[in-house]
Amino acid sequence: MPSLPAAILEKSLTVPKGHVLSPKEFLHLGSRAAVDQAFSRLAKAGSLLRVARGIYVACAQGEAGTPVVRTEVIALSIAAKGKAAITSSGAEAAKSFGLIAQTPDEVVFLTSGRSKQLTVGATKASLQHAPYWMVALGNSLAGDAIRALAWMGAECAEGAASQLHNQLSASQWEALSSVRASLPSWMAAAIGKAGFYGGLSKGSGATDQRP
Repeated sequence: MPSLPAAILEKSLTVPKGHVLSPKEFLHLGSRAAVDQAFSRLAKAGSLLRVARGIYVACAQGEAGTPVVRTEVIALSIAAKGKAAITSSGAEAAKSFGLIAQTPDEVVFLTSGRSKQLTVGATKASLQHAPYWMVALGNSLAGDAIRALAWMGAECAEGAASQLHNQLSASQWEALSSVRASLPSWMAAAIGKAGFYGGLSKGSGATDQRP
């Protein structure tokens, strides 16, 4: 039977790149203290990369000796393990629609799960818990529109909603409008106004202007 560190390392080499490992998955092989110690030793040896408290990934190295695992892949794996929804941030969504020119330097993901701070080599990122209405439509264009509006805020909501109405197809706008009951009142009102007045000006033949 392989040693505890060897068993952990063997498992880390069989999972997809960026797939996270947790000490809790190995408690059938030893006590929690022994498993934690084994993970710690593997991390110190450079075999595993500790990206957050109790979360590790196999430590693939680039030519310069830096981790080459993408932060996004790790974040997706954490969400999948916790059966949580995960999306890009409101700032990223707003930028994708041209509502803002730049996004903050910090890498942020929104999730229905717990908030976490990630460190992947020199990259810092965060999983931020968000209310379910912000992630319920996933990474669809309608979901991006909700997060973009949330980022822009109540004061800019009507103008932003009007721009979104011009960019979304009729089916995407319908998907957005269908969840208004679960959204903050100011956002629901902005979406309703944009749909009403936008419909008067361009009819129902909207086409998606985004790729």
